[in-house]
Amino acid sequence: MGTWGTGPFDSDLAADFVDELEGLTHRQVIDVLGRAIQRVMDSRERVDGGDGAEAVAAGALVASTLPDSPIVIDPDDGPSQTLPELPASLRASARLALDRVLQGGSEMATSWVDSADAEQWRQEVRQILETFEASPEH
Repeated sequence: MGTWGTGPFDSDLAADFVDELEGLTHRQVIDVLGRAIQRVMDSRERVDGGDGAEAVAAGALVASTLPDSPIVIDPDDGPSQTLPELPASLRASARLALDRVLQGGSEMATSWVDSADAEQWRQEVRQILETFEASPEH
């Protein structure tokens, strides 16, 4: 797996996940986002790094659709089509999944070699979580 930064789309896994959304119908996009989030929710004690990377990317995409969201997806990182209106249940699940990804049982939370990168990554994920919490639709 190649990782070149701490952002939600700064890995091969996250980039491949976003590429998977290309050309899908709105319903299919919602399903793919939901499956990525659900894999983290269904994991036992340890959240797999790949599942975590996809859940963080999905969470960022979901958060970016909220009104007045500070999460802005660079056009080079996100899907080329506009995301559909997403169900509230997906927002709630994304929030829970991101909480799990931040915990010690998450491969993503524990696999950083550089502690400064680890902290920057945590801040990026926390910003996504704060967006969900600040949303009037929360």
